[in-house]
Amino acid sequence: MNTLSRNNASYMLNKVPEVTLFFWIIKIMATTVGETAADFLNVNLHLGLTGTSVAVGLALLGFLVVQLRTQKYVPSVYWIVVVLLSVFGTLVTDNLVDNLGVSLEMCTAVFSAGLAATFVGWYASEKTLSIHSIHTTRRELFYWAAIFFTFALGTAAGDLAAEGLKLGYGISVLVFAGMIAAITFGHYVLKFNAIAAFWMAYILTRPLGASSGDLLAKPLVEGGLGLGNVITSGLFLATILALVSYMTVFQNKSQIKLK
Repeated sequence: MNTLSRNNASYMLNKVPEVTLFFWIIKIMATTVGETAADFLNVNLHLGLTGTSVAVGLALLGFLVVQLRTQKYVPSVYWIVVVLLSVFGTLVTDNLVDNLGVSLEMCTAVFSAGLAATFVGWYASEKTLSIHSIHTTRRELFYWAAIFFTFALGTAAGDLAAEGLKLGYGISVLVFAGMIAAITFGHYVLKFNAIAAFWMAYILTRPLGASSGDLLAKPLVEGGLGLGNVITSGLFLATILALVSYMTVFQNKSQIKLK
């Protein structure tokens, strides 16, 4: 048993990955899959929004339980939860807009408030919003709640920019990518707060991924490149699988060297 476990049985090893270039690549791809996979299940497989939401929600619940029961970061489990949360967040927004008639502006405002409330509760309870100290179940629950709201908010904001504000998918990709680049510059050059910069960039990767997914998958007449949901989802899922497999092998080798 490690020292941390001996000192406090409720503590675990950090449950989330290091923030590296691979982290951001997989995160953006996961958000893209969230957009295209939701459309694939809903439209291509004819499950409908309700059927797709139930199926993805049950899968998410199952893998989230597995994630919460692990005592350390397991790449395959962690990233499956991220992908499923991305799909589920997209579906929640789509249900509100398409089934209940809630405007994209209202969805963006509500999810922004939900994310802000999560951050306030998290900080009030734990005195930090750092993802480098996710080693208790309570902190992890705050973390996953924040992740959910970033996905739902990102979907609403991405759709609002591309469709509501008529920017189109290509321009939306450039806008959100430019905002992330500005945050990166602010952090590394102007020394912006690392935690604030991380969460701002994390939020923006969702509309970037959503807009990218729509740009690739939507037909030419709708402003996309016409690859379709199947090809786009397949390409990105295959890339995520390859990167997560590499990270798993690398982690296992590192653990063997430490023994």
